[in-house]
Amino acid sequence: MAFKNKNKEYEPLQETPEFVSDVLLKGQYPLIFNRNDDEYEPHIHRVLSLFSGCGGMDLGFEGHFIANKKSFADDDPRVEKRINDDWVMLRKTKFKDVFANDILPEAEFAWTTYMSRFGYDPSIYHCQSIVELVKMQNSGADIFPKNIDVVLGGFPCQDFSVAGKRMGFNSQKDDYGKKRDDDKPTEESRGKLYFWMKQVIDIVRPKIFIAENVKGLVNLGNVKDIIQKDFASADGNGYIVLNPQVLHAGNYGVPESRERVIFIGIRRDALVPEALNALEKEIIPEEYNPYPKPTHACTVKGEGLLPMVTNYDVLKDLKEPEDSLDPAQSVYSKAKYQSNGSQGQTEIRLDGLGPTIRSEHHGNIEFRRLSAEHGGKHIDELKMGLPERRLTPRECAMIQTFPPDYEFVIKKKTGRGFNVSSSGAYKIIGNAVPPVLAFNIATRIQNLWINYFGEE
Repeated sequence: MAFKNKNKEYEPLQETPEFVSDVLLKGQYPLIFNRNDDEYEPHIHRVLSLFSGCGGMDLGFEGHFIANKKSFADDDPRVEKRINDDWVMLRKTKFKDVFANDILPEAEFAWTTYMSRFGYDPSIYHCQSIVELVKMQNSGADIFPKNIDVVLGGFPCQDFSVAGKRMGFNSQKDDYGKKRDDDKPTEESRGKLYFWMKQVIDIVRPKIFIAENVKGLVNLGNVKDIIQKDFASADGNGYIVLNPQVLHAGNYGVPESRERVIFIGIRRDALVPEALNALEKEIIPEEYNPYPKPTHACTVKGEGLLPMVTNYDVLKDLKEPEDSLDPAQSVYSKAKYQSNGSQGQTEIRLDGLGPTIRSEHHGNIEFRRLSAEHGGKHIDELKMGLPERRLTPRECAMIQTFPPDYEFVIKKKTGRGFNVSSSGAYKIIGNAVPPVLAFNIATRIQNLWINYFGEE
């Protein structure tokens, strides 16, 4: 069978790929990703990514990945083609990564494994602290690429999260997330790594930067105002930093109760006069507002909004772990249920949103299914004899809207063990920005590019 979309035909894959996805197993699509930059030149926007993790934000800005059909309207021009009844391929954007970094080797391996399909060389990913990279640049090393259009960065959030100790700027962890030896004030603590992102902005002078963090940051004293002011001071007070907005992922076709604050800064001297004037207004005109409008009715209501995407929509085609050939589905946390009411002891609803996927493992991963004894509500599944178990890394990734062909639990080619274990996979998935949310941000900015800078 061939799938038809926009008067084109697409033939199913003839050869079984090395990685087998439960979701794409039936009539797998020929996933050809080698991009031809000649199509986009000279309109490619070069992206420098910081705190990249496994690439949720990067993938959203890249585009050209598989997403659930219900995350997008049937006539959405951002959809390139239909894969099957439930999944679509999104269009390529005009953004291209030229630099990425993180401190986790698992994140690097997952990122480079998946992003290689776009022709990216692994050498663009730097598994080092941003503090080290900036210091090396300032010492004369050529670290950061030139002619950067966009800087992305989800600076560490643990010290601002309501789920943590909320140490904020007084973090007890260093730039590698390790316990500090002293309590003296330092600019190199985990809670101040955004300031090193600001220094990168000083160096590369992008037209736009986007910074992401947990919602809890906006309620932690004057932290939000300090960060906004510090970002605005980049390049000699050269940036307009818009009032940050909290975006709920569920309002953008993500089946997850996840809220993140987004900072957007735009370089003043790159803007055309009309855009500069508009962005300096207290109320920004819609034709210049870079924050995407909600597409789904989750926490908002409005005419024309799509129904929220549910756990069932993204998980229904996954096999049970014992039947799956996907390591990210078959290797998962076996931590037992704890009746003490601690984090991670609840069962997900299939007809609603998933929980906020956290960078946790073992007993902090929510349950895909509880037993009847522990209050499980998936009665039909229990009657089938399906056992109590926690969410797998693949299920966490699907709730986060990572494409079903993104490898997470990756076995070593030779010898025993994993390049990315299930524990490592849970961590990097939980740290990530949902790619579909990032795609909404990216396409909104892409559409406004000519309004801002007078060029495509």
